[in-house]
Amino acid sequence: MECPTYNDDEYQKLVTRMSTPRVLIDNTGCSNATRLMIDSARKQGILLEAIQVLTDLNLSIKKAYICSDGRWFMDVFHVTDLNGNKLTDDSAALGYIEKALEKVHYGKPKTEEGPTVLELTGTDRVGLLSEVFAVLSDLNCNVVNSKVWTHNGRIASLIYLNDNKSDAPIKDTRKLEKIEAMLRNVLKGDNDIRSAKTSIAEVSTHTERRLHQMMFADRDYDRKPIIDIFGESPVVLVQNYLEKDYSVVNIHCKDRNKLLFDVVCTLTDMQYLIFHATVDTSADGASLEFFIRHMDGTPLSSEAEKERVILCLRAAIERRASQGVRLELCAADRKGLLADVMRTFRENGLNVTRAEIATLENKSRNIFYVTDSIGNRADPKIIQSVREKIGLNTLRVKELPILYQEKVERDESKGGAMLLSFGSMMRRNLYNLGLIKSNS
Repeated sequence: MECPTYNDDEYQKLVTRMSTPRVLIDNTGCSNATRLMIDSARKQGILLEAIQVLTDLNLSIKKAYICSDGRWFMDVFHVTDLNGNKLTDDSAALGYIEKALEKVHYGKPKTEEGPTVLELTGTDRVGLLSEVFAVLSDLNCNVVNSKVWTHNGRIASLIYLNDNKSDAPIKDTRKLEKIEAMLRNVLKGDNDIRSAKTSIAEVSTHTERRLHQMMFADRDYDRKPIIDIFGESPVVLVQNYLEKDYSVVNIHCKDRNKLLFDVVCTLTDMQYLIFHATVDTSADGASLEFFIRHMDGTPLSSEAEKERVILCLRAAIERRASQGVRLELCAADRKGLLADVMRTFRENGLNVTRAEIATLENKSRNIFYVTDSIGNRADPKIIQSVREKIGLNTLRVKELPILYQEKVERDESKGGAMLLSFGSMMRRNLYNLGLIKSNS
């Protein structure tokens, strides 16, 4: 009997079909969340790519069961929108998620060149952003988008620029060098001669992942905060499970949007492989458990390495923690708008701890988190005064969105205990996937 023959095109189609991420959406199996199931051939970074797609869609991950042993990757995510609602348009969500995963899996197609990307890191201080945006305005640079994070007295920012006259990326080498030099002087101030850095980004990286990388390179995790503005710190434990050659990372902290992305991003960029993981949120808390190894398949080798992982994960969780009063600015875009707003903040003693700046169709839509000069909650009277100067209808106080939290019965064995049994974790995952029945 002759074996069937296949040509190269058919074989390539088979390989493509097997390696392309597949997504299933179940809107009936869970009463208060939409269940997404993603499976794909395993490759380094696929988990982070999947979570990145979901978080970029502003989906809140309530539960997750992750397994990527062997050559296959399979994840289940329970998601809602930021208001706690299930996804309403299954087909549209499915198509968008599949296309997004295909792009990150095979590489994004070459598109038109975007704005010039400027990276800044240095010591945070009141009025720093006011000086930065004033310099850019004086140099005829238009800030298209920007994100700013601060943590432990350090600041990291990505600023997307166009030339004000041509509205095109800045190509003039001399102008770029001048921008870098002037901003480096601003960042240095009086006491940051060595660590202040400015550079033009050569490679396009997901904005928030790049901010984590910049903070990590700046060693913000190894610095002490000037004032404790986070309240209860995240609890992070790392232990070795030598029977299976895994290191187990357990995290208990306050739940918030994009928490899972921040943790997985940090572990991935620290060159750890995640083989299994579970995520569970209830009330306002989150419990995360990861089974990890080095790239060579070995667990963490020393107490010093474990301590470094703990510090880095705490920092990753805290960087995006909302600090201060949230202000939203919506105004017609114009030259010097950001410089004027930031100057008003500085003159009234407000410090910007985090910022998201975006320009769309000649409209500037910005979010600022502000505190007083030493990190305490800003005086409401000062906030009102600033709003009156900028425009009451232009700058609004926006309360943080209340993330919907599932009201689920607590497991009898919970009580803060760490889950270190590989067998029990796998049985729990299989039960939640619907592949085995409960023994209770």
